[in-house]
Amino acid sequence: MTTKNILLLWLLFMFFSSSACAQKILVYMDLQQADHLKAYGVAYWTLENGINVEWLLNYRGGSFLMDHYPAVERELRIRGVSFSLLGGSEMAQLYAVIDEENMDKVLLEKAPKIAIYAPPNKQAWDDAVLMALEYAEIPHDKLWDDKVLGGELELYDWLHLHHEDFTGQYGKFYANYRNTAWYRDEVEKNEAMAQRLGFAKVSELKKAVVLAIQDYIRRGGFVFAMCSATDTFDIALAAMGVDIVDAVFDGDPVEPGAQSKLDYANTLAFENFTIDPNPLLYEYSDIDIPPSYAPLLRGAEADYFTLFEFSAKYDPVPTMLTQCHVNAIKGFMGQTTGFKKSLIKPSVVILGEAEGTEQVKYVHGNFGKGTFTYYAGHDPEDYQHFVNDPPTQLSLHKNSPGYRLILNNILFPAAKKKKLKT
Repeated sequence: MTTKNILLLWLLFMFFSSSACAQKILVYMDLQQADHLKAYGVAYWTLENGINVEWLLNYRGGSFLMDHYPAVERELRIRGVSFSLLGGSEMAQLYAVIDEENMDKVLLEKAPKIAIYAPPNKQAWDDAVLMALEYAEIPHDKLWDDKVLGGELELYDWLHLHHEDFTGQYGKFYANYRNTAWYRDEVEKNEAMAQRLGFAKVSELKKAVVLAIQDYIRRGGFVFAMCSATDTFDIALAAMGVDIVDAVFDGDPVEPGAQSKLDYANTLAFENFTIDPNPLLYEYSDIDIPPSYAPLLRGAEADYFTLFEFSAKYDPVPTMLTQCHVNAIKGFMGQTTGFKKSLIKPSVVILGEAEGTEQVKYVHGNFGKGTFTYYAGHDPEDYQHFVNDPPTQLSLHKNSPGYRLILNNILFPAAKKKKLKT
């Protein structure tokens, strides 16, 4: 046998023996990861196939660890996700680092069943979460008012709300878009749904939907909201039994003294806010900061928010929700761009804020047995997204820190519940 053949056999032996000895697959999530967003999809796929995943909080950007199976390795290669194969000694070193540092491991046991609250006329530019799920190849279903009120939320672990208006004012697009086909279509579909379900007004239908979702959270559901779904959800809760909707939307005027009749005890995240019922103003209340009609004084280049650092061992939930490969994330606008800090309830945990300002970008809270997470802004990779703009191509933003925060929330319900008790 020639020296060349001996060398080849030795290389093959080393390759196969190292693969055979590998006990775990590490999907690292630091700056060396080729596709952060697809990595979440593989973690979800692994759970779907009955294989547990360990989420290594604060280890290399919030990495994923799972037993080595050829099928998992193949899926990682197909989707272009970076990973390493670890043997016994490497695993011992990894766990030692986690034990000594501000890190922890959380067991993910079951792929959560995901629902998106979406009307039939949902447009591509409407929802960053839909784009994230589709890019990461994570299965999901769409629900609207009839299914929510019909009890179908019980079938799902996690619900997403995005660019919705739960006050029944059609996004307050009246001033600029009331003559467009898509706006008229939205009004028509909402009014038809209200009539079919026995409600005199769309605003009354939306309040019933909000109460159903709030009850879903109370009984253990996970809700993640972005953009205008955040503040309009709480405004609707505060305005139960109060007409805050102008005649151009529902045929009768705003109730006299509506502001003084709001009940902030009903809300999840915000209190003491002032509503703006003006139908010609593209704004719901003073929760949003800056207001939708005002530009950011800092400008796009200087607009960043920072994530808080939490104790992985003692505060696993906020730590999970803030896992990222960077600490400062570029800002992005929306109908609700940020939350005014002084209007956030003391019980709510602030996860990310624009330092030196009143603007809070990312919050989390508990309600009953469940949780809610609010993330302000419309699209993390489109600074100022407009109606009918083309959807973001996530293949061009596969390492997006802002989109990672969305996907953290999708895996959050998979965590072993005992570990989450604080």
